[in-house]
Amino acid sequence: MKRKKILVAAIIAAALTTGGIIYAADHIDTPAVTGQASDITDLYVFKGANPANLVFVANTQGLLTPGTTAAAKFDENTILEFNIDNNGDNIEDLVIQCKYDAASNKMQVYGPIAPSEKGTRSKLEGTVTAETTVTPYGGTLVTGTGGGIQVFAGPRDDPFFFDLDQFKKILAGTASNFNNPGTDHFAGTNVLSVVVEVPKTMLGSSASINVWLETKKKI
Repeated sequence: MKRKKILVAAIIAAALTTGGIIYAADHIDTPAVTGQASDITDLYVFKGANPANLVFVANTQGLLTPGTTAAAKFDENTILEFNIDNNGDNIEDLVIQCKYDAASNKMQVYGPIAPSEKGTRSKLEGTVTAETTVTPYGGTLVTGTGGGIQVFAGPRDDPFFFDLDQFKKILAGTASNFNNPGTDHFAGTNVLSVVVEVPKTMLGSSASINVWLETKKKI
């Protein structure tokens, strides 16, 4: 099943496999992407509560109001793909692919696995490693496990803090710096989140990895 990249740029982060937290954010994209399942808002990679694991978080469909969150859905024709470079050449050595199965209302995880195609084209690799029922808005949190991997999928409060109004004032020259504390432009809005916790032993032996997140559409 071939898929193509439908975002001009992916979200990119670097993560130490020994710990720390790395994140990247991209809210408010072009009209062709905003509000769709392909619209990436955040990528987070951090050490799990179990220090032997790394946690990968993909947030999409940002700026969902409480009134619209319940109707937001993952798209069965769009995959979320964590690309992992573990030798420093900026080419993916492993992928973690997350695909929504609408018939069962489950998020299915493939990998980590070496991809047979690299770059802007991908295909689902191997078989499902782990899956979980999507947690409904306001419902009890549900997670799934499989192959040593734990996964969550569903709506969450947007964790990213940004004072957009002050940022605009700085750009316009009417302010010189951010306020402390600032005003969170994203307060009260939600995202659709996929969280995958993976043993570090599945990611290779490198002391650090590069990670980028893509959404790819079925063609």
